[in-house]
Amino acid sequence: MAVTTLTVRQPEAGGMYLWARTDYGPWHGFLCFWVYWMGTAFWFPGAAMFYMSAAGFGNSRLSLVLASLAAIWIALGTNMIGVRIGKWTENLGAIASWILALLLGAAAVLVWRQKGSATEFQLLPSLDWNTISFWASIAYGMTGFEVAGMMGGEIRNPARVLPRAAWYSAIFSVLFYAGSTAALLVILPAGQISDLDGLGQVGETAGRVLGVSWLAPVIAALVLCSAVGQFGGLGSSASRMPFAAGVDGLLPAAFGKLHPRWQTPWLSIAAIGLVASILLLLIQLGDTARAAYQTVISLMVISGFLPYVYVFGSAWKAGKRLSAVLGWSVSALAILCSLVPSGDIHNVWLFELKLAVGTAAVVGSGYLVYRGGTAAKVI
Repeated sequence: MAVTTLTVRQPEAGGMYLWARTDYGPWHGFLCFWVYWMGTAFWFPGAAMFYMSAAGFGNSRLSLVLASLAAIWIALGTNMIGVRIGKWTENLGAIASWILALLLGAAAVLVWRQKGSATEFQLLPSLDWNTISFWASIAYGMTGFEVAGMMGGEIRNPARVLPRAAWYSAIFSVLFYAGSTAALLVILPAGQISDLDGLGQVGETAGRVLGVSWLAPVIAALVLCSAVGQFGGLGSSASRMPFAAGVDGLLPAAFGKLHPRWQTPWLSIAAIGLVASILLLLIQLGDTARAAYQTVISLMVISGFLPYVYVFGSAWKAGKRLSAVLGWSVSALAILCSLVPSGDIHNVWLFELKLAVGTAAVVGSGYLVYRGGTAAKVI
């Protein structure tokens, strides 16, 4: 509801950058964009490691990293050419995600009929410090609608379209995540499902139980298609914010220019791919692959939710008081939960140090870039 109100108010490319700049000034607009953009860059390596592990590349750390890099750049490359081409990877990813969910559901029903559920379900969750961080991931799974505001200038009649889309996306997200998770838990006990390559484990287990050798490879292929679609969609939309900042002169002028042939902000798309690739390599240092995954997920949540302080602040000013209060509350809770290490973290101090340094680097780098941009404008 907050995004709908603000997009209708300012139906231009840039989204939360424009909203924060309008309500709080240029520096706050830039900081909001920068932190969110960096959070998106953190999302890429975490999502890439998850999807590529589920697709069967998790046996070797080198193959996992190389496959993750390939998926990121294939998705972003198609969107550099233009939305007319890139939209097909996004559509393919969306279709693959739903086919994957339905396939897992069908497999879970068949496994349950043969041997019952592997997990005893409880309606109320048990509180465990090792799983507190998952609450942040659940909250993050319900985010993403702000992406629509970033492409506000390309939405026809946002006042009519976005409210419907908000309700549809929220309802289907809950069904998608809850249904898929339930399917996984019917096939394997919770303690045996890895948060990094759980889809691959479930595919292999269900294939053995049902006697269908093709199930695991099909799941792997659907995971790959889903990954490319998500990478392309988020990378393309997030690139609109540095494009808007480039137009305003807060980033080098090249960011505010479109490709002469493709008419896309290609430099902004390439920039997020480059930053994501560097982060993917850096987080491998000093710990296991699973610990690196958990670290980047926590940084993704922190950087992803901090800009909502501005989004819901703008919603408050626009009269959406209930949306603002609820949004602020969930954002604060998600950030706090992300600071709690999971059971995969063996060096807690290193984990917390990476979060502190990473968050400070995100905000500090934004300040330096902004100061450099404003100084250049003065000169």
